[in-house]
Amino acid sequence: MSHEYTPDPEALRLRLAELMPGVRADLERLVRIPSVSADAFDQSQLELSAGAVAELLRGAGIEDVEILRAEGGRPAVVARRPGPEGAPTVMLYAHHDVQPPGAERDWDTPAFEPTERNGRLYARGAADDKAGIMAHVAALRLLGEELGVGIVVFSEGEEEIGSPTFTAFLNEYRERLAADVIVVADSANWKVGVPGLTTTLRGLVDGTIRVRTLNHAVHSGMYGGPVPDAMLATIRLLDTFWRPDGSFAVEGLVSGESEPLDYPETDFRADSGLLDGVELIGTGSLTSRIWTRPAMSIIGIDAPTVAQASNTLIPEVTVKFSVRIAPGQDPAAAMAAIRAHAEANAPFGAQVEVVDGEAGQSFRANTDGPVYDAARWAMEKAWGTAPVGIGIGGSIPFIADLLEIYPKATVLLTGVEDPDSRAHGANESLHLAEFERACLAEALLLAALGSSN
Repeated sequence: MSHEYTPDPEALRLRLAELMPGVRADLERLVRIPSVSADAFDQSQLELSAGAVAELLRGAGIEDVEILRAEGGRPAVVARRPGPEGAPTVMLYAHHDVQPPGAERDWDTPAFEPTERNGRLYARGAADDKAGIMAHVAALRLLGEELGVGIVVFSEGEEEIGSPTFTAFLNEYRERLAADVIVVADSANWKVGVPGLTTTLRGLVDGTIRVRTLNHAVHSGMYGGPVPDAMLATIRLLDTFWRPDGSFAVEGLVSGESEPLDYPETDFRADSGLLDGVELIGTGSLTSRIWTRPAMSIIGIDAPTVAQASNTLIPEVTVKFSVRIAPGQDPAAAMAAIRAHAEANAPFGAQVEVVDGEAGQSFRANTDGPVYDAARWAMEKAWGTAPVGIGIGGSIPFIADLLEIYPKATVLLTGVEDPDSRAHGANESLHLAEFERACLAEALLLAALGSSN
């Protein structure tokens, strides 16, 4: 495919190399701010983080920078710079809030003290998603006055808690955020050395299942045997959600096949941290199992702990489930199917109550057209190899919110992570050479979108 995009990729690569020490220093300053958005943490750190992002954007040549929020929401940074007449406007999204660090003992170095080891920068937020912010800043610095598109930078402050006021924020500030192209820098690449364009996301439904068999706890010696306790009933019920091979057994849900990509089982086991001897579950290609098929996890159980256990039959157990749904699946229909399955498979006549939780839409990109052509060109020039169209098993529900408000916009899901980044986990890290390539790819994309007018 032939393109006449400007400027020259190699000239930009050389200029970027001169800028990267400053970009990295600013990234390290950002990750030292423990901007955890979860309620249990100091929310003043989010204010500091938003202020730091605002200053970085002003320093990158954008004068119109505001810190905004919807009622009850965390601080978001919105920066705007108009483009030439007739040029498209591009929204650059990333989030400045981060996950809690978890147990200090699990980190090899302090979570909020960036540390380089073997070409990777370790810190909470180093990859997810403060590197996304800095990729935007680096691209803006690199292009400077050569920027040929309008820009809206949107740095959210509550993505890690599910973006609870995202829809309200979009509705309140829809004119400030309006864009023709939306670049969401919150995804991953296929592997180190091979870029990825995320073209599908699974959606999400979660909730709780409460199982009751008794009015109150009773002595296990006196009644154990004929009386089915709630734990037994819960175990038997949960077992019905999976077939013997471990594939999801709820009928009526959408299930698809991913694009054929080589993902050796040895690599997958290493990436996931699966223990030696533990078998994989389900059938079909690994990429289909993690990208385009539903999967259920039990992520919490309310029952007596081992330390508090007594010789009684448990009257009631509640579990929390999380189901990733395939691209194209309606969340309400998925929840209805889960409820029907639970009620139909209640063991021993146990009382089963399913309560809805959160629901998030899936995403499937239309990868045809000039925007995706420009993105593929930019990535190939930055990495020296063509990007792979990948799926992500996780969910980014706000993508659906963006498309509802801006239905004509083209959404690009890019990122700075790789399979070793361990986003959300201990020892989260950023591959520094990949980060530089991501910065270059974004600058090339913006240049291409500007030169194609």
